[in-house]
Amino acid sequence: MILTDAGPLVALLDRGEPDHGRCQEALTRLRGPLLTTWPAFTEAMYLLGEAGGWRAQEALWRLLRRGDLVVEMPRQLERMASLMSQYRSLPMDLADASLVALAEERGLTTVFTLDHDFYVYRLPRGKAFTLIP
Repeated sequence: MILTDAGPLVALLDRGEPDHGRCQEALTRLRGPLLTTWPAFTEAMYLLGEAGGWRAQEALWRLLRRGDLVVEMPRQLERMASLMSQYRSLPMDLADASLVALAEERGLTTVFTLDHDFYVYRLPRGKAFTLIP
């Protein structure tokens, strides 16, 4: 599974997005389903609704129903608040905090994102994320 932010989900489903081609190409190199969190899924659903209405939102639901997308939450929700406090100068949003917390819990170091803040976020022991694309 590859940890996935809202941006690539939107770009994959909205052909009008500037990063559509880049995300489609990156997807061909990834194995297994995409993994995201409810805050990131909610953000993607909102953005897709703004861009393409129900048809775009339905495409996101199809990814979930087919098993191409898995939605989970970190077990320690308080960790998200801690991360948001730690990175408050950016600031870190709830979706990013949920993804970083889930990455910590699951030992994930790669994230499919268009968000440059993930260059700043650090995993335990100061390890940087590997970003795709």
